This record gives sequence, C-alpha cells and structure tokens, in this order.
Amino acid sequence: MTVSDTHRAIDAVWRIESAKLIAGLTRIVRDVGLAEDLAQDALLVALEKWPESGVPDNPGAWLMATAKHRAIDALRRMSRIERKQDLVGIELEAQHERAVPDLDAAIDDNVGDDLLRLVFISCHPVLSTEARLALTLRLLGGLTTDEIARAFLVPEPTIAQRIVRAKRTLADAKVRFEVPRGSEFTARLSSVLQVIYLVFNEGYSATTGDDLLRPGLCEDALRLGRILAGLVPDEAEVHGLVALMEIQASRAPARVRPSGEPVLLLEQNRARWDQVLIRRGLAALARAEELGGAEGSYALQAAITACHARAVVADDTDWKRIATLYDVLAKKMPSPVVELNRAVAHAMAFGPARGLRLVDALMKEPTLKGYHLLPSVRGDLLWKLGRIGEARAEFERAASLTRNSREKEFLLARARTV
Repeated sequence: MTVSDTHRAIDAVWRIESAKLIAGLTRIVRDVGLAEDLAQDALLVALEKWPESGVPDNPGAWLMATAKHRAIDALRRMSRIERKQDLVGIELEAQHERAVPDLDAAIDDNVGDDLLRLVFISCHPVLSTEARLALTLRLLGGLTTDEIARAFLVPEPTIAQRIVRAKRTLADAKVRFEVPRGSEFTARLSSVLQVIYLVFNEGYSATTGDDLLRPGLCEDALRLGRILAGLVPDEAEVHGLVALMEIQASRAPARVRPSGEPVLLLEQNRARWDQVLIRRGLAALARAEELGGAEGSYALQAAITACHARAVVADDTDWKRIATLYDVLAKKMPSPVVELNRAVAHAMAFGPARGLRLVDALMKEPTLKGYHLLPSVRGDLLWKLGRIGEARAEFERAASLTRNSREKEFLLARARTV
C-alpha cells in the first residue's frame, strides 16, 4: 500500500471511528474539547506510523488505545493542579493496563451509551443552532472545519470560531456527560432531530451557492439519523425522521438535470429514484407507526413523501390523502411554511383556485417576506389559472429573493416562458 493509499484509508477510518473515539474519551476525561484533542493526537500518531507499519486489523481499537495513553498523561498533568485527579488517573491507568490484551474491548465497551451521550452534548440547547450544526458535524460526522465551511459556504475561520465557542460554552456551563431523563430527554431529543434535519435540508436544497444539491451533507445526516435510530430504537419520532430523509434522498438522482437545472417533482423520471432508499424509508415509517408515532411531525412528513414514493407515475399520486396529511400536520406543527405546502397539496387535490386562496392568505405573513418559494408557488398557481402577466411577475420576484444561482436561473427561465 502506498503512502497516499494509507492516508486515504486513515481518512476513511477517521470518518467511521471518530465519533465513537471522541465519545469514549469524553466519558473518561469529562471534557468534550479535551476528548477531541486527544482523538486528534491519536490520528496524528496514525498518520506518522501507519504508512510504515500498515493499517492495523482493528484501527478503531488502535486509535482508542493510543488516545487512552494520551488521556493518562493529561490526567497526570492535571493532577499536579488538583490532587483529586490523581486518583482518577491511577484508576484509568489500571483500567488501561487491563484492557491492552483485548483491543476490541477498548473501542466497543459502552460505545452505544457513549455515542448517545455525545449526541445530546453536541445538540445541547445551551448552544446556538449554528453552533450545534457545526459541532455535530465535527464530532459526530467526522468533518474538518474546512469541509464544514465549504458545505455551508462560510469562511473556515467562522466555523472554527463556532466550534471553539461551542466547546467553551459546554465547559463553562458544566454540561454533564449523560443522557437526560423524562421531560428533559424529550426536549433535548427534539433539538437533536432538528439539527440532523437542518443538516439534511441544507444538503437536499442548498440555500446558497451554485449547486442545488450537496450530497455529502445528506449522507452525513442520514448516517447520524441511522445511528440515533439504533441508539434509541423505541423512539417513534427518530424513525419518522429517518423515514423522511431516506425517502427524500431517494429522489436525488432525478432532481437535477446534467446541466445542473432543477427538475420539478412532478416532472422527475421516477425510474431514477433509488428504490433501496425508498424501501428503507417505508420500513422506518412502518416502525414509527408501530410505536404509536403516526402523528408525530416527522412521521407525518414521511407519510406525505411515501405517497409520492408509492406512485409509479405522477398522475397516480394520491393528492387527497396528501392534503389530509397536511391538514393534520398544520394542526400538529403550525407554521407558515407548512401552510404553504398545504396550499400546494390542496391545489393539486381540489384545483388551483382553492390553492391560490390559501396562498393569498399568507401574503402578509412577515416570516415569509423574503421566502422565495411563496411567490414561486403563487406564480405557478396563477399560471395554471391563465393569469400569465401576474404569474410572470411572481416568478421574477421569486428569482430576486433566492440566493441559489441554479434556482434563480430556473425561475427567470419560467418567467420568460410563461
């Protein structure tokens, strides 16, 4: 294996093992910032040694054992400041010595509990939404600051500062390395799911830049969702979110033309939809429903996407069921964006005039003032009703509001051709 091959292998190992590594180290040192530093130190040692010695049979366990050595050294240094830490260091050293003969145990011990704790720390409500996104992708997604910055099209120093501040905030707030219980668990889980879905959405429909899709972010969000579903298998909303992401991701191959131009849902070649992802999504939705979560917000959205997935051609879509599901969702999770999507469903099920009445009721909604999809939807409904001049003006307004260059080109093209 060449040096470049080894480096690629190390990068792959890091993406797979880093979250487990940082989670296990956080349990030991009780500081997520220090845990990440120790994990990075182990990675540097691997970059130095593996090109010569080769990648070990169990690279995750090798990294954990190396990082534990560093943890012992760190705790010994800390013991000079605080005598109490010396006892912890001695105990850790004893644990480490006992674990050395079995490197598999070093990485697998308590790994599920540790990962779940790390998930809840990364998405702690003491952090801003931007900080949660950055820290989650860094600690659980294994992305570098440069990769996160490129994904969200912001300067790398901005992401680096968010991560540093997030770790400092967690330390200052003395956030405990534990899974919350009762009502706090429910509230924190909601934050976790929100962060994962925000990551997915930015990949599925990029808000800025030259590309409509950022597949890497979708893949990261799906991986995090699947991990979480394995860690809390009895939480219906987790399965609902996974179902929603799996089914939405199945459309990715058909959503963009080779030129980069977006393809509307009803015009997509459904033969290009990923049937494996659809099957996984439908299975996750069935699991959410079995657990009594059919009316959870993510499960409802997944049920809507399932209606599209089950239709072999666009004309087979059960729009009346979709409209009904949106009616339930609007009561469960009232928001202007849900109401806009509900208007589209009612237009498809009962005619564009009905949809337009619902859209017009949203025109003075302040939170939608700069939302380009509002005039885009209104333009489409006006076009269907034969009000061409008004439709053209709405598409032009939508183009002026979007920050994504592909969407802007698409909307201007619609304005020219209506």
